[in-house]
Amino acid sequence: MALELVCGLNKLHCMQRFDALLKEWDLQQLQAATSNFRNPYSLMAPPFENPAVNLPKILEQGKVQMEFEHGTTTLGFKYKGGVILCADSRATSGQYIGSQSMKKIVELTNYMLGTLAGGAADCVYWDRVLTRECRLHELRYRKRMSVDAAARIMCNISTEYKGMGLVMGMMLAGCDDEGCKLIYVDSEGMRSQGSVFSVGSGSTYALGVLDTGYRWDLTDEEAFDLARRAIYHATSKDAYSGGIVRLYHINDKGWKNICNTDCNDLHDIFCKESVNHETHPNMPCTSRAWIEQKLRQDYVQDQVAAVTMEKTHVQQLASHMFSKCRANVATAIWRPSSYWKLLSP
Repeated sequence: MALELVCGLNKLHCMQRFDALLKEWDLQQLQAATSNFRNPYSLMAPPFENPAVNLPKILEQGKVQMEFEHGTTTLGFKYKGGVILCADSRATSGQYIGSQSMKKIVELTNYMLGTLAGGAADCVYWDRVLTRECRLHELRYRKRMSVDAAARIMCNISTEYKGMGLVMGMMLAGCDDEGCKLIYVDSEGMRSQGSVFSVGSGSTYALGVLDTGYRWDLTDEEAFDLARRAIYHATSKDAYSGGIVRLYHINDKGWKNICNTDCNDLHDIFCKESVNHETHPNMPCTSRAWIEQKLRQDYVQDQVAAVTMEKTHVQQLASHMFSKCRANVATAIWRPSSYWKLLSP
């Protein structure tokens, strides 16, 4: 054996063990499957040509259901005091609740946060990759990565893996040299910057509350209450959302975890407010006094609009009559005989 090693005869195929080729093939497959350990952007793709086009065809032919049900509720909005992010903590797999303590708001840097919505594995993996890129950017350039740059990285990743089963919808919020920003990125390669976003199966319920109570000049306490209230209403109506409501506030000094409140505790609080509605006249949605106040305001606005339209109509009619009279006077001056002839019986 020693002579074989010295002469290199052990490398010949005829001198190798019968399972050596199998072990070598297994090692190659393992290296290909774990290539993202060396390059996180390189994931193992399906073993056929053009996966984005051919994968749906193969799944349809083999009658394999790759799509899976997922649900969550996350929201974010900008106001004069910074950016608010709020999310629930329930992780589901179809009708099964896998976890009630999932952390759906990820701390990317000291000044930037990201939310998770979609496939848990996809979102967690790419958020970790983005966290790594943000840290490397700080070490290389001695400054923080901007929110736009981080969103562009996620958008490029989503475009590269579009059509391969990637399910992801996230919000990136933070403050940089250009101020506070809120950007939405999804697995279709969409990148949109705005003031109010809500992502997930319960987003329609959360947006209903946000549309009712959102305004730019909110105070910090009003913004915190609005975000908690929106997520609570979504969890009460969407079976795929629930657990703990996590609330974060971001401004030019960094992010801060405001509170982590269980949905049951919020239910007790808001139920008491709905009974004792006179103590909180400005609370949106669950306060009866707030609804009555809103109806009175809408009634006054409708009356003002009606009076304004009537006044405009009267002015237009008076202007028309004045123009007609002026035309008749001008006709009488230039053609007096014909004018009086027309007026005579």
